[in-house]
Amino acid sequence: MRVVIAGGHGQIALRLTRILAEGGHQVVGLVRNPAHEADVTAAGGQIAVLDLEQAGVDEVAEVLSGADVAIFAAGAGPGSGNARKDTVDRGAAALFAEASERAGVRRHLQVSSMGVDKIDGLDPEATFTVYLKAKLAAEDDLRSRDLDWTVLRPGHLTDEPGSGLVLLANHTGNGQVSRDDVAAVLAGLCDTPAAIGRTLELIAGDTPVADALDHL
Repeated sequence: MRVVIAGGHGQIALRLTRILAEGGHQVVGLVRNPAHEADVTAAGGQIAVLDLEQAGVDEVAEVLSGADVAIFAAGAGPGSGNARKDTVDRGAAALFAEASERAGVRRHLQVSSMGVDKIDGLDPEATFTVYLKAKLAAEDDLRSRDLDWTVLRPGHLTDEPGSGLVLLANHTGNGQVSRDDVAAVLAGLCDTPAAIGRTLELIAGDTPVADALDHL
């Protein structure tokens, strides 16, 4: 497979790139900063330099041309202001999905967040609420498109070594999950037809990743 990952220098994306590359797949990490090339290539991928906050849909579609899978794993990140939560976590996600449609890339995975469906009652001005609203808007946009989409909502992310044991379901309840295990699940979702058209939550659990994917 040829896989294009938006947010290719992110912590999950680099782990995912390594898994896919070790499996013999071609991975392109879409990044803003060309200085990130060394990290992406060390993980086994190659880069395409493009700023999703500034690019047009045709530019993004050109990068996606010929891909089998598009994965949106980008985010404004901690420390960014409310405005960038919207331009990246919503706007860039919608642009990437539109470009997938234009490029004819059917399989589309989007990393979202646990809690986007529990915004009511939160302080609407709080940065975390703005982030969740942006992620929810990006989910809604993706669901409206003619793509073979899957939305993945991980729980609280940790840097603990992956256990390979997860709970992957429509609803899991709150919990945490290692970035290693999120990357492993994303790699498997690239070729899991049963996940198409579904929004899935992911936390640490007792089921091996391969089994969790097989039982969707």
